[in-house]
Formats: sequence, C-alpha cells, structure tokens
Amino acid sequence: MSIPNLLSLLIFLPIIGVPFILISPRNKHNLIRTISAIATGTQLLFAIYLFTAFERGTTAFQFVERAFWIKIFNIEYYLGVDGISILMVLLTPLISFLGVFASFGIKQGVKGYFSLYLLLDTGMMGVFCALDFFLFYVFWEVMLLPMYFLIGIWGGPRKEYAAIKFFIYTLAGSVLMLLCMLAFYFSTEPHTFDITRLIELRHTFTGVGWLFAFIGLYIAFAIKVPAFPFHTWLPDAHVEAPTPISVILAGILLKMGVYGMLRFFVILPEAFHKCAFYLALIGVISIVYGALCSMAQRDFKKLVAFSSISHMGFCTLGIAAMTPQGLSGAAMQMFSHGCITGMLFLIVGVIYDRAHHRDISGFGGLASKVPVYAAITSLAFFGALGLPGLSGFIAEILVFLGAFNIYTTLTVIAVSGVIITAAYCLWTLQRVFLGPLNPKYQDLPEINGREMFTLVPLGLIVIFVGVYPMPLLKMIEGSLANLITLIK
Repeated sequence: MSIPNLLSLLIFLPIIGVPFILISPRNKHNLIRTISAIATGTQLLFAIYLFTAFERGTTAFQFVERAFWIKIFNIEYYLGVDGISILMVLLTPLISFLGVFASFGIKQGVKGYFSLYLLLDTGMMGVFCALDFFLFYVFWEVMLLPMYFLIGIWGGPRKEYAAIKFFIYTLAGSVLMLLCMLAFYFSTEPHTFDITRLIELRHTFTGVGWLFAFIGLYIAFAIKVPAFPFHTWLPDAHVEAPTPISVILAGILLKMGVYGMLRFFVILPEAFHKCAFYLALIGVISIVYGALCSMAQRDFKKLVAFSSISHMGFCTLGIAAMTPQGLSGAAMQMFSHGCITGMLFLIVGVIYDRAHHRDISGFGGLASKVPVYAAITSLAFFGALGLPGLSGFIAEILVFLGAFNIYTTLTVIAVSGVIITAAYCLWTLQRVFLGPLNPKYQDLPEINGREMFTLVPLGLIVIFVGVYPMPLLKMIEGSLANLITLIK
C-alpha cells in the first residue's frame, strides 16, 4: 500500500504536534513530552516505511511531490528522495525521536523547548527532501531559528555567546548561498529554482564568475560541516547546548553541509574539478587538526565536539576524490558519524547529570562502579576510532580506497588522523574508566532504563552496519554512480 504525500507527512508531522503542546497546561510536563514522542515516533514509523519501500539501484528521484507554490516566480513545492538523501531521511527521525527522551531532563520552559524542538525537526527533514532551491533555502533557514533559541535559552553558562556565534556563522553562509541561488535563477531561461533542471544545464555554468559561485556555495556548506577554518563556532555551540541539542547538532545538522555538497556541486562541474584538490586538502587538514585538538581537551564534551571536525573531514576527502568508493565512504560517514557521535554526546550527558562536571581527569576507575555505562561508552569510542566490525571502519576505509589513487600523499597524511583518533579515544577511556575508583564516585548510580533506550538503538545500528553494510551501500550506489557521470 502506497501512502500519498509521504514526504510531506514526514516533514510536517512534527509541526502537527506543536499546537497540541501550546494548548497543554504549562505544568503538565509529561503530557508535553508524550505529545513530542508521539509526533516524532510517528514520523519515524513513516521514515521506516519509506526506507523499506525505496527502490534500490535506481538513479531516479522517488516519492516525488510537485506543485506550484509561487507560480509567478516559478517557485515550486518540489520534494523527492534518492540515494544521496535516503540515509539522512531515515537518520533524522531516529535521532529526533531518541532526542525527545534525552530531553526529559529539561525542567524549565518545557512547552517552549519542545515546540522549538519539533519545528527544528521539520526544518531538518525539509532540507533533505527539497528539490527546489528556493524551498531548500527556506527549510535551511527554518532550521536556524529554533536552534538559536534552543542553545541560547536552555544552554550552559555561556549560552548567549555560543548561540549568537552559531547564528552569525550560519547566517553568513546563508547569505552566500542566497547569492548563488539568485545567480542560478537569473542565469536560466525561463528562470527556475528547480535543482533537477539546474543539473541538466550544468555545462552552461562555466567561467570565472561560476568559479566564485562555487567557492561561495562551498563556504556556505563548509561552515555547516564544519571544515577548517570555518569550524570555530562548533565547540562553543556543542559545549553550551543541552545534551539532546548537541546530539541533533552533531548527528544531523553537520550532515546538512555534506549533503549540500553532494547535491549542488554537480551543478558546477567545471568549477568542481578546478577546486577538487583544495577540497581534499581542507578535508585532510580538518581530519588531522580536529584529532589533535581532541587530544588536547580536558572537557569531555569539547573532546567529542572537536572529534566531529576530524570525522567530517573524511566526507570532504571522499567527495573531492569523486570515485564510487570515495562517495560511498562520504555518504556512509554521514550516517555512521550521526549514530556514533550521537551516542557520544548522550554518554557525556549521562555522566554530567550524575557528576555535574565534564573534566576527564576528574573521574577514574568508573568501570568498576558502572560497568554497563563503561561498556556502552567503549562501544561508541571504538566506533569513533574506526575499529573493524563497526560502522566507522566501513566509512573510513571506503574513503581511503576511493582517494588513494587520486590524492596518494594526502590520503597517507589522512591515515595519521586515524592513529591520533585511536590515541585520544583510548586515553579518554583509560582516564575515565580504568585505574582505582575515585572515592567521590563510590555511590555513582548506573545508567538507567531511559538513558539505555536512547543509546541501545544507535549502538545496534553501529554494529549492524559495521558487520553488514551492503543494504545501505545498495541503496546509495545508483545515485552516487550517476553523480560521478554527471560531474565529469
């Protein structure tokens, strides 16, 4: 049975929950949480249905919805998914649903928090489904505002600074994207924002002017990734954001930058080939720099934040290589990193709720007191360092396979980032969990059922994809192969 307007349902289901939250009594926190869980849980069920009904191996957009929105300017409500977007269309509802349960610790302004949370969910889903550049931009901006307030109101001691910094960086990227969008629109006849039409006209976008447009698009997406040197907003935003918002920030929002590169770089093939080496170079710098910064951190949450810079560098390197293995690795890294880093931020939140600090050296010997928590943390860190049998290994090895023949020296340098990652992951596990138990944590409670509920699904996915990645690779291979053909 096919479900009509499935993508619209996926995008706007969370918004349906907002009015029910707003009319709920302010003090009925459990009711508000239940409404949010139902909205995101229903969205997840529809996403699972879409995932199972998705036709493997094809390059065509599926579940397409198309209608004129602002006809006078040829702006369309145009939705569709392909192999480039399908993994994120599944991951976004999953992370959003689990994030609701991680948000049960929010005690102040619960009604406003969950209303903004559901609006954020809608914006993220819209980005991954939009096939009209104008519509894409609208969803991109819709996502920005709730994230700003979620950090600025419910964040840590420096929440206002972190929220403003996040907003300014992202808005600067949005302005560059807007200029590029207008350039595409007025360079086509009839004027259009249709991404599929722009791809058909890709060989007309040549010359120095379009090279600058490519650089503008790259910066807009690189800020979101974030790639060096556009990354400085990320540690502040992660450290100050409440735990579930850090999970969404790392698990979904960073992937929007990589998704934008995969979706839009094909429109400017000439500029891409001129800039590919520099993209690979920035990717490798991000890998090594992020890993070294992580090694230097004392704050558990900031360590995980800087690790995202390193891991997302693999996506940039894979895209720059523009080979089947490299692109598959970049797409798999988007999905894998969302699961692994989502776990890591949830793990940091668990220990912070109990110890009320994140100083890595302030722990010690916790494995003897909280063995289940230690085991789950070890799984997440082993996934992050790329242990064979876990999803992180699959993603990184595909990137290396795809990039080695194109950028041999850069790939060799990138491998050093894996070594550094292993070093800081193992060193962190040793300082937090091994050795004699810190007497201050003699009565530290074990991880509870609600926290396990948010972590176990992600852990199972990390293991399953690491052992048997073919179901996901089959879903993305057709669209990625077509991307290589189009960009040549």
